Amino acid sequence: MNDRTILKPEVAVLPPIPAKRYFTIGEVSELCGVKPHVLRYWEQEFTQLKPVKRRGNRRYYQHHEVLLIRRIRELLYEQGFTISGARNKLENSALVTARVPDPGPADGGARFGNVAALRVELLAIMELLKPAS
Repeated sequence: MNDRTILKPEVAVLPPIPAKRYFTIGEVSELCGVKPHVLRYWEQEFTQLKPVKRRGNRRYYQHHEVLLIRRIRELLYEQGFTISGARNKLENSALVTARVPDPGPADGGARFGNVAALRVELLAIMELLKPAS
């Protein structure tokens, strides 16, 4: 092996996120492979990251925030983004996902079939509710 060989950073294998509502900063630190002081710093840099603060200013992160921290970690440590670059990337991806409409069910015909069945049922109910003449 040559002295000038460039090694790519290894992609960390992170543990699965348990099905819990809230996580402490220590738990998030272990789940994301980032030290607690780094998480506190990222809260200042990334406005999307807002853990719930309870007794004594203890931070409690929700599942979506753990996913966001993992994404930030990936951008910074694995893809080599700067903090401002990662911030811009996250803001742009949030704008793109906000603009993309939900395509709905994969089978659009089934959705319209349900509407037609609903219409028939509503018309039958209206007939039942009509006063007898």
